[in-house]
Amino acid sequence: MAQGETSGSRSMLRPAAVELVTRQLDIDGAALAAAVATLNTAERQKAARLATAGLRRRYVATHATLRCLLGSRLGLPPQAVELACGRYGKPALAGACAAADLHFNLSHCDGLAVFAFAEGAEVGVDIERLRPMPMADHLVASFFSRREQAAYRALPARHKLLGFFNAWTRKEAFVKATGDGLRHPLDAFDVSLAPGTPARLQRVGRLGGEVCGWALHSFQPGPGFVGALVVGGQATPPAAWVH
Repeated sequence: MAQGETSGSRSMLRPAAVELVTRQLDIDGAALAAAVATLNTAERQKAARLATAGLRRRYVATHATLRCLLGSRLGLPPQAVELACGRYGKPALAGACAAADLHFNLSHCDGLAVFAFAEGAEVGVDIERLRPMPMADHLVASFFSRREQAAYRALPARHKLLGFFNAWTRKEAFVKATGDGLRHPLDAFDVSLAPGTPARLQRVGRLGGEVCGWALHSFQPGPGFVGALVVGGQATPPAAWVH
């Protein structure tokens, strides 16, 4: 894997403020060996513990790509990027790299990865491939807020699958942005979910979405996928998406 950004696509939400970058993760041969060389010891050990060769390749590709993208923004070789995990696993820059105040997050599904970068603001991103979900009704009843459950039940049957994945990616992106992960109760905030309507945080705890300090955006990272981005303090919607 070469350093820098010579493949994939890049989408700008706001110049020099928030970015989304998409990458394909299926690599092999010399590209895989080059990607492994960018990882630190802990990352290599974690990759080696994964159960299948496919999972190992995608882990290596994801983390090597992250290091290359961060390195290009920090002016460092990928191997020199210092990383740490927060209390609940959210990755962040560490050591001297943390002075850059560059925040990032990533999500991957079925060989596609999306990396989000934000200057001076926390960020969370999630993507999912649209696919049959027999447990959708059960998951909605178990984890969604009452407002979201009612909105989901009101959807026509043909819109329920997309409505479910709209909500799921938006909720995942929010808890990833906060750094709490699934320790943050998923029914403690409301997101919009109806297909064809704007992505919005409607409530966070006792605060209305418009004053909660977070902004939610939806996007399509690729055909058959849905995605969501949450940024702290970022209320300006994406001006354009370039695929």
